[in-house]
Amino acid sequence: MSATSAATFVKKSVGWSIGLSVLMIVAGILAIASPLAAGIAVNVIVAWLLVFSGCVHLVFSWYTRTAGALFWELLVGILYIGIGVYLLVHPVAGLASLTIALAIYLLLEAILELPWDSSFGRFRDQVGSCSMGSSLSSLP
Repeated sequence: MSATSAATFVKKSVGWSIGLSVLMIVAGILAIASPLAAGIAVNVIVAWLLVFSGCVHLVFSWYTRTAGALFWELLVGILYIGIGVYLLVHPVAGLASLTIALAIYLLLEAILELPWDSSFGRFRDQVGSCSMGSSLSSLP
């Protein structure tokens, strides 16, 4: 790779980086201005990701070697597709469902991390207080 082609590549990369940064700033401002629309947009993205993931699970299920794995992959694929379709058909209810699911996840994460954070022993002064704060900040 010559020096001119590397310089050209860097110039193009910097241009794309600045353009995407401006786009992300505008998207953030729009999300702050209209949180309901931003939440529904995230809900639709998650729904399509679930549908796509469900289809991948269904395809992968045909490549499994055992009947049990086939059954579980089919079940997970159908479940993902069903949840994704539900989120697409009912976006506002899906937004509430995703919010509750995220709150439950963060609560369980904090509860499960607290015993681990308090088991640092002699390293608590160096690491434990920071890690404990991380667990407590996960509480909704």
